[in-house]
Amino acid sequence: MTLQLTKKHSFDMVFDSQKVFRLILEVMSNPTRIANIMEYADRLSGSNPLFLAIAMTLLDNEASVDTCGDHVLSGEIVSLALARIETVDTADFIFISDESGIKDVIENAKCGTLADPQKSATVVMQYQNDNRPGSAITLAGPGIDGQAVLLAPQVAIDAIKLRDAQNYEYPQGIDLLFISGNGDLFAIPRMVKVVE
Repeated sequence: MTLQLTKKHSFDMVFDSQKVFRLILEVMSNPTRIANIMEYADRLSGSNPLFLAIAMTLLDNEASVDTCGDHVLSGEIVSLALARIETVDTADFIFISDESGIKDVIENAKCGTLADPQKSATVVMQYQNDNRPGSAITLAGPGIDGQAVLLAPQVAIDAIKLRDAQNYEYPQGIDLLFISGNGDLFAIPRMVKVVE
């Protein structure tokens, strides 16, 4: 009798992580740009392959994460990325798939300090594709030449406006990454604001 081993994931920790990182960097640098990571998420199995692709790219054993009560996702992230589980107010990365919890997350996520603004949280939020047209918002800040219009789902617009309402002292704030169920990814860095 021979024992046959099969791989659970075909995601390459070096090459696929580099490709996903470049896409994340692209959307962080260009806040109205959308990239798609489904090709890489499809190489992972688990409760949320899209979150796992981002986690395997951005997290390591020095990063802390909160999954807002999703214990299955927490276990997968710890197993694959070796990150530490912490609470929403101390975590470096917060993954949220339940749109109803976004208010609590944004109000409690760490926003860095004046001396170390980079010690803020990155909130990764998944929203559902409901085939409804998004709403247009006007954004200004780093990576945008003057102002730019973004067509985004209402839940993302609500999250961005809620973050702006926190009135963080410059250069503090939190970064927002939004991912749809079909892998479309866009980002609103902490210094990019909605123009009313």
